[in-house]
Amino acid sequence: MKYTGSDISVGALFGFVIVLTLVEMYFSYAHDRKLYTKRDTWTNIYLMVSAIVINLGMKTATFFLLEYCYQFRLFQISNIWIYWTVLILAQDFLYWFLHTVGHYVRFFWAMHVTHHSSEHFNLTTGFRSTVFEPLYRVFFYLPLAFMGFTAMDILFAYLVTQIYGNLVHTQYNIKFPKWYEYVFVTPSHHRVHHASNVRYLDKNMGMVLILWDRWFGTFQAELPEDVIKYGLTTQPKDTGPVNIIFHEFIALKADVKKAPTFMDKVKYILNPPGWSHDGSTKIAKIMQQELHDAEEKEKQYNKVKDINGQQQTLSSTG
Repeated sequence: MKYTGSDISVGALFGFVIVLTLVEMYFSYAHDRKLYTKRDTWTNIYLMVSAIVINLGMKTATFFLLEYCYQFRLFQISNIWIYWTVLILAQDFLYWFLHTVGHYVRFFWAMHVTHHSSEHFNLTTGFRSTVFEPLYRVFFYLPLAFMGFTAMDILFAYLVTQIYGNLVHTQYNIKFPKWYEYVFVTPSHHRVHHASNVRYLDKNMGMVLILWDRWFGTFQAELPEDVIKYGLTTQPKDTGPVNIIFHEFIALKADVKKAPTFMDKVKYILNPPGWSHDGSTKIAKIMQQELHDAEEKEKQYNKVKDINGQQQTLSSTG
């Protein structure tokens, strides 16, 4: 069997991620940081294998669909450096869009939720794949084929950016230059993304570049005063691997069934997670606005309290 340069590159990068994961595991146990548990790690591996199986099943269809659309390309970039730069940037933006849809449309959230279901955060969390994403991911990347990028190059670029995305799943604090943190996704940025704190919900969607989040209003820095709690706002009671994959579909089905009108049923499917026809549950943006209002109210209260305290001090000394 003949291996191409792309095969060797991807294999080397995956090998690098595995070695780093083993190193993080060692230091976690050596320093008793409890970043890993056996059950959670095995669930991550199970979900990764499940996604790989579906990926392999969809690989041929994905390749031929991209190749078919490539015939209708609107232009062709001849310069190899510009070609790969534009491909990586465009692919990363389309991933940001795919990822954002996964958070703001409940049907897609029902598939993406598996990746956020762990209450731990380590390099194996990056393997906790959105199992059914290979069934629809290709449709988000079709614009790349129309832009004149070949199927093989699109798939290679996706693998490279995915590997970078895996590397930021760590709780170890790594200090980067300010310019790097402004442009690229860092572990701190991605820790925010995996948090269940209200302030952090649906933030930092980027895979490689954090610029998309800064430009489109989904950026949130990690704050020392709001310590991250990993997992979902409501964790499933059954954390078995099968239920982790299907629990949100079950909840969505129940909500659709109880919806009083057809339009309400559609809204449960297409609206953001947390939407309800009777207001019994809230979407993240509403909860974040309530948090912001409460914090502003507390600031005003403390400001008035400080002014009154200063006036009392002046009165007593006058």
